[in-house]
Amino acid sequence: MKLNEENYVSAAEDVIQRLMKKTDRNGRPIQVVTTSKIRNLLAMTSDIYNDVVNSNSEKLSQEVIGRINYLKVRFLYEAGREQGVKNLVEEGNIIEYLGDIKGSRSNYICFSRYMEALVAFRKFYISRDE
Repeated sequence: MKLNEENYVSAAEDVIQRLMKKTDRNGRPIQVVTTSKIRNLLAMTSDIYNDVVNSNSEKLSQEVIGRINYLKVRFLYEAGREQGVKNLVEEGNIIEYLGDIKGSRSNYICFSRYMEALVAFRKFYISRDE
């Protein structure tokens, strides 16, 4: 599925709901990403968003594309460090969606809003951290 303005909210809600229902091989609930970790991921995304939203061109600059590529690396690194982040990155198809941006301003804005929706649904459905 490709993210777009019509489906990113429901896609984010589905991801969080699936994560809440997932269990490991022993039937125990899997670790859901903590609020602080998911907010850190959103902060990295928002840093780029602020530059993208102020751009007049639909085509992103090489500098912004480089920052998006580095963002992908950071997501992978954080996923390798913490199982909850890995679960979110995998279930939420985050690396795939970052790849789908392909230098498009509107695609990045949609991705950024998707990340914000993930944070919102995480906070809504799981009000406290374990």
